[in-house]
Amino acid sequence: MLRITGGQRRETGPDGEYVIRSVPGAAATKTYRCPGCAQEIPTGMAHVVAWRPYGDGEDRRHWHSSCWERRSRRSPRAPRH
Repeated sequence: MLRITGGQRRETGPDGEYVIRSVPGAAATKTYRCPGCAQEIPTGMAHVVAWRPYGDGEDRRHWHSSCWERRSRRSPRAPRH
């Protein structure tokens, strides 16, 4: 199920319900680590932010768009150091 609410949307899948926001490259001003592939999302790269709809937002994570789309087909990877 997908519901769009302004600049964000809600998705329900096998892993639960999430609020998703697309971040355009011009607004991506920090580097993040994607929980799907454990690789960096560099500044300037478009990506998505996902979090549970109920809570304090501490679970908010930045994902490569492709990793978010494939999350139900693979498990999160441990970060490389």
